[in-house]
Amino acid sequence: MTSEHSGRTRDTAGRPTGGTGGTDAATDAFVTHRNLLFTVAYEMLGSAADAEDVLQETWLRWAGVDLSVVRDPRAYLVRITTRQALTRLRTLGRRKESYVGTWLPEPLLTAPDVAEDVELADSVSMAMLLVLETLAPTERAVFVLREVFDVGYDEIAEAVDKSPAAVRQIAHRARAHVAARRPRGTVSPAETRSALDAFRRAVETGDLQCLVDILAPDVVFLGDGGGIRQAVPQPVRGADKVARLLAGGLGRITAASLRPAQVNACPALVLRMDGEIDTVVAVRVDDGLVTGLYAVRNPEKLSRMQRETVLRR
Repeated sequence: MTSEHSGRTRDTAGRPTGGTGGTDAATDAFVTHRNLLFTVAYEMLGSAADAEDVLQETWLRWAGVDLSVVRDPRAYLVRITTRQALTRLRTLGRRKESYVGTWLPEPLLTAPDVAEDVELADSVSMAMLLVLETLAPTERAVFVLREVFDVGYDEIAEAVDKSPAAVRQIAHRARAHVAARRPRGTVSPAETRSALDAFRRAVETGDLQCLVDILAPDVVFLGDGGGIRQAVPQPVRGADKVARLLAGGLGRITAASLRPAQVNACPALVLRMDGEIDTVVAVRVDDGLVTGLYAVRNPEKLSRMQRETVLRR
């Protein structure tokens, strides 16, 4: 970084480091809360690459802050991150309009401990991120900050430049919107693994009946190839149509290439072709049946599957 930012630089992982004088209070605070800030940005954007860009912008602004007037570094950093994410979210919305095919969130390989925080795990699941996509930018920011990170209304108001009363109304509206669209009831990891095991058995045996048995009548299949890899251009709906689609693709899949993984804090499957990750398959389960299958094939979205991402709140 340039001298106007106190000579601070960033290491290869994107963390700020101190200048010749070593780490300072600003650097320490940023590093302490970095995983939290990434999680906030990712939940608002559904894109790890954009979340990293937001963190860079957050650091640039934080580096110029007079820390003597900062009472709560965590709250201050979350506020900066939220504002930068809102700006990026509006830009991302324009990019999605020209995106080839269906846009799906960028999958993250996550550590098992993330799943132990049930609320965090639910909030970063592929199914929930797709629900959050249906919110307006400010609604999404308010919902994420309030419902996931338990940020106070006054703090949220500062972050989104609204009055606390307006934020309460937005939060109420966003909660109702999400409640009407989120997975029905609490789904245990065991239920999700059972659904994925049925998928793997179908691959191993070539018999789709075990898969059809756990598909909901209104199941939807979404594929994201980003115009780079072949994927279904439109959502495929209905158990019979989804089963036929999967049957058509089983010929190129072997059981050896399909492996379980913890993706966005939920059980998922990773398909490898010639040793390289080809597709990440996440599922949504409602009342014991698969209601959503999400296949990410865009190679530009698969880099975070090489190493675990730490999520915190």
